[in-house]
Amino acid sequence: MLFRTFDCAARHSGIFPSYMKTFRVLQFNMQFGQRWDADHPDTAPINLDLTLTEIQRHDADIILLQEVEQAQPGGQHVYPPPNYTQLRGALTGYDGLFCYPKADPRELPFGIGLAIFSRTRLRETLQRDLPSPPVEFEFDGKQMTPTDRLLIGAETTVAGRNLRVFNTHLLAFFMLDPATGEPPDQRRLVLNVLRSADEPTLIGGDFNVSKHEDLVGQFGAAGYQTVQSTEITWRRRQYVLDHIFYSRQLRPLRYSVEPTPASDHHVLIAEFEFVD
Repeated sequence: MLFRTFDCAARHSGIFPSYMKTFRVLQFNMQFGQRWDADHPDTAPINLDLTLTEIQRHDADIILLQEVEQAQPGGQHVYPPPNYTQLRGALTGYDGLFCYPKADPRELPFGIGLAIFSRTRLRETLQRDLPSPPVEFEFDGKQMTPTDRLLIGAETTVAGRNLRVFNTHLLAFFMLDPATGEPPDQRRLVLNVLRSADEPTLIGGDFNVSKHEDLVGQFGAAGYQTVQSTEITWRRRQYVLDHIFYSRQLRPLRYSVEPTPASDHHVLIAEFEFVD
């Protein structure tokens, strides 16, 4: 279920004046507001104010968030989604879009839900379930299988140009059974959606691929480049999990990976311009 909100301040024509040719994108797995504690990473306190401060300090035009909410017992969804609702209330001047994955009693008590915020109006919203394979793993003494993942998207207009924006959070196969490898099926489903676009397109997300070279190669073959693939984006292991991929009609001007105490993921920021 897409949970759509709109702040009328985002309608103001001055948000992207005609002379503005660049825009800034923030990619962040916010781990439902759980701050980072190296000694006790799984029981660290939740501090959504810290999350909000981190998001606001980058002054991004488009914000892509994963693990917005914490999964509830039995996989029940809370409406309205509390963390998203608090963020939306504070991020004035942004249009907002949120979606839970489909409800599933197998959901583990970690982060779920995707959000897109944009200083320009979001339209033509999209939601796609990404089925997970029945890989068995043990959690809390029980044999489990993973829940499905999610892709969301929307169109917007930046400086008079149409832009398609997507956000995803894929299954972390490396956390379940390293011997199984990392099947590319969910990534193929994402690319099937991206291939339907012939206009400027970007996708951010936590792709949860430990061997990121495979991910970068797969997306590169489909015409999408990542802004960076060398700096670690996750604190728990030395992996590049978070990416912003972009189509040939876009050019990244600069990027940075910003460590933050607000999550076990770092923030990835990139500034883009349109290629004429």
